[in-house]
Amino acid sequence: MGAIAGTVGRGLRWVAAVLGLPVALLVLWWVLSADSETFYLPPLSEILAAFDDVWLRSDRLQADVLPSLLRLSAGFILAVVLGVGLGVLIGSFRRVRAFFEPVLEFLRAVPPPVLVPVLMLFAGFGNTMKVLVVLSGCVWPILLNTVEGVRAVDEVLTETCRCYGIRGPARVWHLVIRSASPQILTGLRQALSVGIILMVISEMFAANNGLGFSIIQFQRTFAVTNMWTGILLLGLLGFLLAVLLRLFERRALHWYFGLRQSQRDDGHR
Repeated sequence: MGAIAGTVGRGLRWVAAVLGLPVALLVLWWVLSADSETFYLPPLSEILAAFDDVWLRSDRLQADVLPSLLRLSAGFILAVVLGVGLGVLIGSFRRVRAFFEPVLEFLRAVPPPVLVPVLMLFAGFGNTMKVLVVLSGCVWPILLNTVEGVRAVDEVLTETCRCYGIRGPARVWHLVIRSASPQILTGLRQALSVGIILMVISEMFAANNGLGFSIIQFQRTFAVTNMWTGILLLGLLGFLLAVLLRLFERRALHWYFGLRQSQRDDGHR
């Protein structure tokens, strides 16, 4: 019974920590905008009232939100595959890292939004361009964090694998990937926020659907309240995706968090 109560208590504390600040900000927004008569900043009550009609009582979830999420997912998954694969290769070999490092530093310094016109020239105006825009921004946090994680693999574990003859894919999976996984997940969290931003930017250029397209159309037609509903929905999606990624991180790295907890417990003794 005590264990169940402890689990419930930790769950409630986690929910409070996750939702506390967003709820407080929404309440503050509601109070500060309650008496607003500005056309460009309507009260939150009007925005929430319009939210239902714009997004929930129409086909916009299927016509605009779903395509955006599919593009984001495709670009993000490609970035994970490419970033982790290249990161393991570059981080594992000193000469490869020395060869690629100047080029990587140059490419990651180029802001991904400026690549949108270039990608339009080569990939056109369809979904391929939008996926490549997301990929071009998401790959760098994942790649660089993977490289650093691979470089930090414990030398004792490396020697242990060598002594036991663990080589090839088994060594990469059980030693390199697992040791670097905390850094890799950090890169995924950073890449997710970048991917959402680039998803919206790509949909503001020569698109006919998507969240970014809808928001810019509302702005151009002076449907300001509807525009704010799109911004609010975008924030909610970003928040939910971040929570899902954090839950995945807690599950995938349960051994890592358990190790840190045991180290803290030992330090308090």
